[in-house]
Amino acid sequence: MNNYYAEKLSAERLCRCYEIAPKRAKQYLKAELDFVLGKISSNDLVLELGCGYGRIIPELAQSARYVVGIDTSISSLLYGRKFLHRTSNYFLIQMDAARLSFFDHTFDVVVCIQNGISAFHVDQKQLINESIRVTKHGGRILFSSYSEKFWNDRLEWFRLQSEAGLLGEIDYEKTANGIIVCKDGFTASTVDRHRFLTFTSGLDVETNIVEVDESSLFCEMISH
Repeated sequence: MNNYYAEKLSAERLCRCYEIAPKRAKQYLKAELDFVLGKISSNDLVLELGCGYGRIIPELAQSARYVVGIDTSISSLLYGRKFLHRTSNYFLIQMDAARLSFFDHTFDVVVCIQNGISAFHVDQKQLINESIRVTKHGGRILFSSYSEKFWNDRLEWFRLQSEAGLLGEIDYEKTANGIIVCKDGFTASTVDRHRFLTFTSGLDVETNIVEVDESSLFCEMISH
């Protein structure tokens, strides 16, 4: 499934997903970004996991000292160089978010939004552990998934992507309970409040679960 974003849903095709997003989905995307920006200070070094072509990096870079974006798709990262031609305080690198190559306690803020915790299709516990490892003491880690209240709007957005040929045909018989299944093998699940708390239980972080805009469920962790 990692190859889906690297081979099929990358670069211009990934950008197109956001261009065709209906009004409510665009509101969701803005609400997520606004929440994240409210957690960033001007001297922060920020890491974005699953940055794609750098969709939110211009805004992150305006608020932070420097932004590092990682993704597994080299085509998205190459497209990002064009997309980010007006932004200077950033760096893009190909890397697996569950196996970060950075030193311990490097970043002030680690960001993984738009349900990356599920979309990456990696070990979710390991993903969170790695994010905490590279975060400075007192730094923040921000993960988001979809709110249950956003289900109908989320499904509508995925339907539009499917009709545009960006995703496979949706298998409506298997699509339910927060999980969208396409007939080409693509799946999109979610993480609820309980699972977030299970993932962070026993870790040296302070955890706060916040619903934003009735569309996102954020797990905010402060590293100790």
